[in-house]
Amino acid sequence: MKTYDILVVGGGVNGCGIARDAAGRGYSVLLCEQSDLGGGTSAASTKLVHGGLRYLEHYEFRLVRESLIEREVLLRMAPHIIWPLRFVLPHHQGLRPAWLLRLGLFLYDHLGGRKLLPPTEVRDLRRDPEGEPLAAAYSKGFEYSDCWVEDSRLVVLNAMDAAERGAEIRVGSRCAEARREDALWHVVLQDTEGRRETVATRLLVNAAGPWVDKVLSVALGSNAPRKVRLVQGSHIVLPRLFAHDKAYIFQNADGRIVFAIPYERDFTLVGTTDRDWDGDPGEVEISAEEVAYLCAAVSDYLREAVTPEQVVWTYSGVRPLYDDGASKAQEATRDYVLTLERGPDGGSGPALLNVFGGKITTYRRLAEAALTKLQEALPAKGRPWTAGTTLPGGDFAVEGFEALAGRLASDYPFLEPKTAQRLVRAYGTRSWQILGQASSSSDLGRTFGADLTEMEVEYLMRAEWARRAADVVWRRSKLGLRMTQPEIAALDDWMAERARDLNRGLQAAG
Repeated sequence: MKTYDILVVGGGVNGCGIARDAAGRGYSVLLCEQSDLGGGTSAASTKLVHGGLRYLEHYEFRLVRESLIEREVLLRMAPHIIWPLRFVLPHHQGLRPAWLLRLGLFLYDHLGGRKLLPPTEVRDLRRDPEGEPLAAAYSKGFEYSDCWVEDSRLVVLNAMDAAERGAEIRVGSRCAEARREDALWHVVLQDTEGRRETVATRLLVNAAGPWVDKVLSVALGSNAPRKVRLVQGSHIVLPRLFAHDKAYIFQNADGRIVFAIPYERDFTLVGTTDRDWDGDPGEVEISAEEVAYLCAAVSDYLREAVTPEQVVWTYSGVRPLYDDGASKAQEATRDYVLTLERGPDGGSGPALLNVFGGKITTYRRLAEAALTKLQEALPAKGRPWTAGTTLPGGDFAVEGFEALAGRLASDYPFLEPKTAQRLVRAYGTRSWQILGQASSSSDLGRTFGADLTEMEVEYLMRAEWARRAADVVWRRSKLGLRMTQPEIAALDDWMAERARDLNRGLQAAG
């Protein structure tokens, strides 16, 4: 039976971030994920690396400051999948007064030691192009900075870096049972075929996101009171609503805010909702009520109303917020809480680290805090190191995207410029690993739809743990927006057959 220092349950952004940090410090690490990496909450975000402007109203200054600092740390770490984005906040006469918005944005500009991103500016929406899509009632606004992130790719890149530093990553593998035996955890892992394997670990990390309580109760047999508040957040995707490349943040009468963000060149992403969820997190779906809410929120600001019939795609996720007793879902804290348990009733035995709450922007800081916490139970190894180290493919300057895409297009002149840009946005400097010695489009193999080729899919299966078409077209890319259902089904069939071929080859070699 193989023994690890740390076993991480959950392949979301927090779990993969912890695995990466721990592997880089020299711990032996195994991460198990029951479905796909980033397949749950981490793929269902509003895709922002941001400070959380509205958290200032709830006096969460430490969280906002930490998040604002992390914006630029993450931007330097992964400039291919994270990039600056300007947000326009129209002033609504009946809601928050202009002086309060100005004060909040002043704090937002200065709390985090901003260096790379430009400051807030006042906008005359009657003259500036950002006012063209808006209703005439909105004449004044504010423009500030945050960042965009390809959330699912952030998860995968952390897992890749963890693996390259020695961690073992298992997708389609769930923690079916865990029990303490002397100084070790004995953990039963079960794959999608029902096969079971028992491994041992000195410390167990429960980073299962919305399933964190389920791991505690089912896999560990714990009867501890519920500590997670499950909050559903849903988004809609519409045909592009405005021509410029800036986003909007709209205030609503219910106190919430809704974003309208340029998305995948030809679309606009609108979200999110906040409502309590008490079902299976894996079965969450957007409701007609949520679609209507988001359409109405956007329509209140635009010259042309948005209707549910215009929606081309939706996605929903369940946020595992720490249950702080807030009366409304939108008021529950986005901060993270880490608890270390040494045994039944606080006794001796191998430790369990539980991860509650958190947000994408602070995942790296959460991982550092988790490593500090777990060193109460394991011998300390290494020092914090992730802040100055790029993720796979991100080893180029923050402002270097256009030059890198141009170099890829020059090295592979048969690529369409949009394809070269898409590849660099997804893979950065690793794009050259995908294309290899290809000298023509035919060398890339079959095209499944959009510009997705056989060579790219093989890379995703080999290097990024993709197993099904959904892993490729909805998480590692968003090409599902440009592919037909028959094309996606054909890709699924091809990947299944390719996986069988690989397995037969491995069995023959063994």
